[in-house]
Amino acid sequence: MPAARPPSLHDHAASDLQYIRDTMARAASFTAVSGWGGVWMGATAIVTALAAGPPREDSGWIKLWIADAVLAVAIGVVATALKARRTGTPLANAAARRFAFAFVPGIGAGVVLTMLFVREHLTVRLPGCWLLLYGTAVTSGGAFSVRLVPMMGLCLMALGALALVAPPATGSLFMAAGFGGLQIGFGIAIARRYGG
Repeated sequence: MPAARPPSLHDHAASDLQYIRDTMARAASFTAVSGWGGVWMGATAIVTALAAGPPREDSGWIKLWIADAVLAVAIGVVATALKARRTGTPLANAAARRFAFAFVPGIGAGVVLTMLFVREHLTVRLPGCWLLLYGTAVTSGGAFSVRLVPMMGLCLMALGALALVAPPATGSLFMAAGFGGLQIGFGIAIARRYGG
């Protein structure tokens, strides 16, 4: 049986180069988070807070906020895709996948707890729950993004914790401050520092 031929220098170099590329992709941050998308998401939240008013055991209040959440997701996805295209950042790279896998569980927990809070007639406490869990999702996903993203998540979590101990009637103020004000403020900062 003939001895195995050692790999050529070219094959060895190509293998090393692939390893380096894979390592860099895993270490890269997800930079396509759109600051301007965050500003628009914040603006819709302020409008929704004004339209919905204080939290109450009313399906209309919940429907308004769920509609705003769906709109915010659409704005975020479109704005991120546009920024990614403009900056040449692939949306299917390892950094984007890590961001998504870290972000989604907090949102999923929010969906489950929303159903539980509604069933148990705790709707007036949803603002704190939503802010806390959205902040958790942003902080977790932000660990794979630019530094301002997890900072925003921590601020949202703190606001959510405050909302949970504040009088329920102030819930709309916390929603406007978190989903509106924080999103707008951090969105502007992200847009200025990271190109949109």
